[in-house]
Amino acid sequence: MRIGNIELPPQPLFLAPMEDVTDIGFRLLCKRFGASVVYTEFVSAEALVRSIKSTLSKLEISREERPVGIQIYGRDVHSMVEAARIVETAQPDIIDLNFGCPVKKVASKGAGAGMLQNIPLMLEITREVVKAVHTPVTVKTRLGWDAQHLIITDLAEQLQDCGIKALTIHGRTRAQMYTGEADWSLIGAVKANPRINIPIIGNGDITCAKDAQEAFARYGVDAIMIGRATFGRPWIFKEIRDVLDGNDAAPLSIDDKIDLLEEQLQINVNRIDEKRGILHTRRHLAASPIFKNIPNFRQTRIAMLRAETVAELTKILEDCRNLLKALNDDALRTQDKAL
Repeated sequence: MRIGNIELPPQPLFLAPMEDVTDIGFRLLCKRFGASVVYTEFVSAEALVRSIKSTLSKLEISREERPVGIQIYGRDVHSMVEAARIVETAQPDIIDLNFGCPVKKVASKGAGAGMLQNIPLMLEITREVVKAVHTPVTVKTRLGWDAQHLIITDLAEQLQDCGIKALTIHGRTRAQMYTGEADWSLIGAVKANPRINIPIIGNGDITCAKDAQEAFARYGVDAIMIGRATFGRPWIFKEIRDVLDGNDAAPLSIDDKIDLLEEQLQINVNRIDEKRGILHTRRHLAASPIFKNIPNFRQTRIAMLRAETVAELTKILEDCRNLLKALNDDALRTQDKAL
């Protein structure tokens, strides 16, 4: 699979761009565990044009995470073009246009998935951005605004004609937000369209290797993008990659996973500072599925989200480590007795 001049391995796995989630520390861990392409948090075109410091900081990328994409969103042709030019100075491998974010503060203003209600403007923005930069331009969008407007099959051709190098499709409408199940049948229909010659990347509800196998086999997509299932779980890429590649690799232990979460915390603290590094990390910790077997975990999750120092957060993680290992030992003893 190729995106412009970027050559990717068979059945590549992408880390989705997510606000307050895909910071550089998390991206580096996902890359280590098998993500073929990672994306920064999405950035506002208007904020880039106005040189907002916090937005400009999101353009920071590192050599170790390449290939890496930077995603922008907006509703104005001029600001999107200017933002793309600013982004290009950061030298990403891909510039992605967000026409899929469903959250109210974005879509209600006509940006993100709001563009699905103004296709002529979406196409104009896409054409002008493609002309303005040398970096490969891609698009991420949804099936349509709602169930009565499932336009993705025609829209995919129109976006391809604008010159994009790949298209990511989230298998939901804007009206669905993140509810219900992603509909991959329409993603498959786009991929099966003989007039489509750019890579099609499927997105939505990929939570394990079985999901990924089905998406590739049943719908024929060129790549898969994983979003919410990565929260506190950068090793999901290894779990999926091992199965796709036929590797009989041992799963990571509880110790391995806790060590990784602590490493993520330390990366962010070292990169920014203690306060903001913790803010970047604790959402991942509270959402990590490795803690789901801890009884009455709610209070511990609240403590994670309130922690203000590395020492405090590390102690919570170490307490969880010890508890999980004790629970695992109890389960093994119970299993031995049953045998």
